[in-house]
Amino acid sequence: MKDGHHQHRRRARKEFALALEDRWQDFRLKISQRRGDNVAVVPYRGYGRSGENGWVRVFARVVMAKPGSRLEDLHLPAVVEEGVRGWRHFISPTVPEYPVKIRINGAIYDVYSDRGGVIDERLAVNLESGWHHVEFLVDDAEPVTGHVFMVNENQKHGIICDVDDTVVVTMLPRPLLAAWNSFVIDEHARVPTPGMAVFLDRFSNAHPGAPTLYLSTGAWNTNRALSRFMARNLFPDGPLLLTDWGPVEGRWFRSGVQHKVDNLRRLAHEFPDISWLLVGDDGQKDPNTYAEFARRYPDNVSAIVIRQLTPSEAALAGGRNAAIMNTTPGVPWVYEPDGGRIAARLVALGLMPEAPDALDPDN
Repeated sequence: MKDGHHQHRRRARKEFALALEDRWQDFRLKISQRRGDNVAVVPYRGYGRSGENGWVRVFARVVMAKPGSRLEDLHLPAVVEEGVRGWRHFISPTVPEYPVKIRINGAIYDVYSDRGGVIDERLAVNLESGWHHVEFLVDDAEPVTGHVFMVNENQKHGIICDVDDTVVVTMLPRPLLAAWNSFVIDEHARVPTPGMAVFLDRFSNAHPGAPTLYLSTGAWNTNRALSRFMARNLFPDGPLLLTDWGPVEGRWFRSGVQHKVDNLRRLAHEFPDISWLLVGDDGQKDPNTYAEFARRYPDNVSAIVIRQLTPSEAALAGGRNAAIMNTTPGVPWVYEPDGGRIAARLVALGLMPEAPDALDPDN
């Protein structure tokens, strides 16, 4: 009886959290409507597979925006007016369960946003490999354009890369720094991890057409800021697989680890012939997540690359976890502090060619 009573109370608290979030979103929507804002779509990069049975996975968010906002543009000078501090990306009210039309190659698809305003839909299409335009239409507004990368059905290589402390130095696992980096710091003040952009670009060029997917526990609200950051720092272009913060049916907050596990397994089923280079850092979570995936899908992993954090980063991230290395027979691990040394190890493993002007990473 006591256990049943406690379970009932926990369930009631979770339902209360969901109801509270819904009421807060309803309040924000009403305020936005009174200001004269319109429903708009913020498109994000998606991915798909070419071929006879091709498909595409499209991403977007439905939000309230000022009339005339150009939400699909990532590199306009007006982005300065929009604001570059992270908190500004969290204040646009989202619109749940709203109808949106998606136009791809002349075909129209009807979809709805979820309760968080996010569109994450897989649609049957027949497109050639490479980048393509996707149009989102809502109400009587002008269509906004997004982009999707279609992977060739014969592609054998790909990259799945973490973002926090792998692409950008955030030290995200520490709660105070997580809030500071997400909501306060100017996006132009963020620091890229040493050598990672060059290493990822080299690997991508060594395998033409290989998809680069960035898998992060960050919120969808940060997608455009991260995209701008990666473009400025010359990271390979690719979709961001993000999540939505807040309560869910089974828990108070969404699980970042489960988000990564679910997407990794999904990609293994969507691209059964691709062997992925898994790239992350040693701040506790990535090595275990990647090792579990490699044990379950050994044929879908070419190598696990772990960027070794500096002592200060490791302390802030909760310590290192190198014990998991070499627990995946047949799947090699690369454990180095920067992109230059990582590239050298991958060259030695035969996973990428040596650069024409390669330098000794120890010099």
